Amino acid sequence: MSDSLQDQLVTLIGPNAVITQAEAMAPHLNDWRGRYHGDALAVVKPNSTEQVAAIVKLCAQTRIAIVPQGGNTSLCGASVPLENSQSIVLNLARMNQVRAVDLDNNTMTVEAGCVLAQLQQTAQDYDRLFPLSLAAEGSCTIGGNLSTNAGGTAVLRYGNTRELTLGLEVVLPDGQVWSGLRSLRKDNTGYDIKQMFIGAEGTLGVITAAVMKLFPQPKSSSTAFVGVTSPSQALQLFNQLRANCAERLTGFELISRLCLDFVLRHIPNTSDPLATPFPWYLLIELSESATAVDASDMLEQELGVALEKSAAVDAVVAKSTAQSQALWSLRENISEAQRFEGASIKHDISVPISSIAEFVTRASTALEAAFPAIRIVAFGHMGDGNLHFNVSRPLAQNDTDFFAEAHRINEIVHDLVHAMNGSISAEHGLGQLKREEITRYKSPLELDLMRAVKRAWDPFGIMNPAKVI
Repeated sequence: MSDSLQDQLVTLIGPNAVITQAEAMAPHLNDWRGRYHGDALAVVKPNSTEQVAAIVKLCAQTRIAIVPQGGNTSLCGASVPLENSQSIVLNLARMNQVRAVDLDNNTMTVEAGCVLAQLQQTAQDYDRLFPLSLAAEGSCTIGGNLSTNAGGTAVLRYGNTRELTLGLEVVLPDGQVWSGLRSLRKDNTGYDIKQMFIGAEGTLGVITAAVMKLFPQPKSSSTAFVGVTSPSQALQLFNQLRANCAERLTGFELISRLCLDFVLRHIPNTSDPLATPFPWYLLIELSESATAVDASDMLEQELGVALEKSAAVDAVVAKSTAQSQALWSLRENISEAQRFEGASIKHDISVPISSIAEFVTRASTALEAAFPAIRIVAFGHMGDGNLHFNVSRPLAQNDTDFFAEAHRINEIVHDLVHAMNGSISAEHGLGQLKREEITRYKSPLELDLMRAVKRAWDPFGIMNPAKVI
């Protein structure tokens, strides 16, 4: 980086907020999976929207690329720069203030660098619920959640991040600030500009703050771990619970036996909830906001009906918060446990809920025919059609040889997803990983429309280049 650019950045945000030493920059230049490694001229850490705007304006003038970054928990390489890039990493971790909480409107206005778990706790402190929840919630930031339209485990009841957002504040690629921090649930005054930035992975601007919805704290909740023989049987139980429990059905997670084996093998202080192993499991949660209904009673009653009707084979219901957390930890630690099993190729797909069982059968059959001894690690949010259909390398194969098969493995999975009217990225985004892959599945018209937006809003191509589109 030239002395001139460094001096200008230091002038804008101070010497301690401009990092150029290789060792200090390293955590910001590598993704947490160790798959993507990039280069940057500097890592800059502004503490206000005004500082972000000044940095972006400087970069627009000098044609320096910008990689917005929150907790750097991206699974697709969106939050790290490219190799040999002339870019800066714009890390928003210092912008971590809750600006306002409006209890009558059930909203909170927050800065992009707030860690998700911090926002969950803030909502709880005000006897409210912020329902976005995912495994990385202790380190991911709301800015990153917005930029990837994060999903998580409660989408079934509360929706993706997109549905939880009322307003945004965004620094545009020329340094202007769009102040769209409206807390309205109805605003029909033209194009809904905020939706363009949600899920754009920092390619159209830098989200600096947001107005997020809050909800009543559940008065009761109940968690169960259920053994089933197949995804088809799981769908039968899902339909029963959806019909009888309606919006109380908060979580419905599908987990294969191999996932559970990995967790039990590698994660300390875990145990098998059921005495007999099953090929598939469900992690189910009901939550109730009214005092007149007890979620535990309802869930136990529904599971009793399911056992009688052969919609389930065995089940255990948590009797305490600690037991519920232990059951959820089995689900949340699957990805961490899979890391100990060597190289893996991950697929974050979605298909219609009615097609989950067919997809699992067809994709498993095709992969096992093409790659004998491959290990399929399937789990995810069955209640909203999002499955993490991951594969681990055969035990006898090394990581390098396995990764050499990545294109063919992806092709088998993604072609089937496309044939079933699904998506090859349900909640993780495209980033670097799927930027080229998506061109095989989106129509030329749709890609042209996306490129037109990118050109119009970021004419110099400085916002997170070579990501998404």
